[in-house]
Amino acid sequence: MIIVLKPQPTPEQIQHVLERIEDLGFTPHLSQGVSRTIIGVIGDERKLQATPLQAIAGVEQVIPVLKPFKLASREFRPEPSVFEVKGIRIGGGHLAVIAGPCAIEGEEIFLEIAEAVRAAGANVLRGGAFKPRTSPYSFQGLGEDGLKILKTAGDRLGMPTVTEIMDPRQLDLVCAYADMLQVGARNMQNFDLLKEVGRVDKPVLLKRGMSATVKDLLMSAEYVLSQGNHKVILCERGVRSFEDSTRNMMDLSAIPNAQGQSHLPIIADPSHATGRPDLIPAMARAAVAAGADGVHVEVHTCPEQALSDGPQALLPEPFAALVDDLRRLAEVLGRTIDACDGVAAV
Repeated sequence: MIIVLKPQPTPEQIQHVLERIEDLGFTPHLSQGVSRTIIGVIGDERKLQATPLQAIAGVEQVIPVLKPFKLASREFRPEPSVFEVKGIRIGGGHLAVIAGPCAIEGEEIFLEIAEAVRAAGANVLRGGAFKPRTSPYSFQGLGEDGLKILKTAGDRLGMPTVTEIMDPRQLDLVCAYADMLQVGARNMQNFDLLKEVGRVDKPVLLKRGMSATVKDLLMSAEYVLSQGNHKVILCERGVRSFEDSTRNMMDLSAIPNAQGQSHLPIIADPSHATGRPDLIPAMARAAVAAGADGVHVEVHTCPEQALSDGPQALLPEPFAALVDDLRRLAEVLGRTIDACDGVAAV
């Protein structure tokens, strides 16, 4: 259920409604917009339907939510969500430009790449310390040493950082170093992991599984939201198809599709979607034109020596040209790209 409170409720009225919902054995989730205050109520549907929630003082309307993803739905929060990570806003017209290598391979090379993407206009630094690889013999990442390198680079350049978490047991370790947690495509339906990242106060970048529907993606986001963490950013990174000239098939329709059903920001990862540097700029521009709240691009100064996903990495110069294109496109569309010092670049 969704409870719509009467206009301009006092903090005491809101607290009374929250306490009453908890007394009834349900879990409330508060969402305060510019003009309305909404409370999502999670619990046994049969008990919810039999409970006179509209009789609670301060309640104006009670609306049943038909979608299986309750907290991620537009019914729960009609306006787009905007999240901030170290001064960088994501969602609601604010575009994230996330860039860096697939894997953190060493301090010197990572700092070199980080400085290049920062100079080009990226506002979030990415790099993998733990790498899920198809082969057990491939480079698996540097672990905590990689996380230390990521934090050093982020602090030196004033950039928020994001890295992948693969296991609930890594949660405390990754949270100690990174500003945003990435749940990769292979772990999109790792529900134990989703529940654990839902208990921390850090944004979660949730990638769509390679065989997942948009509904599947939103249901996975619901796991995170249900634990109290409402800072979820969706990511379209391509799905499996019969096309063999690209790594995956980038589903641009997923962007407005997800936005029509959910208030959560959604960005696009054309690097994993196409696997081809010649296609990445065009698909990044297309994603922003389709309404994406940002892009996630792999960049390396020497792709031929990269230990992970080198063939799909952009060189710094093409990446800088892409960011220039995105700035111009954002200006036309009335959006902004926050710079790392907190000043809008558009």
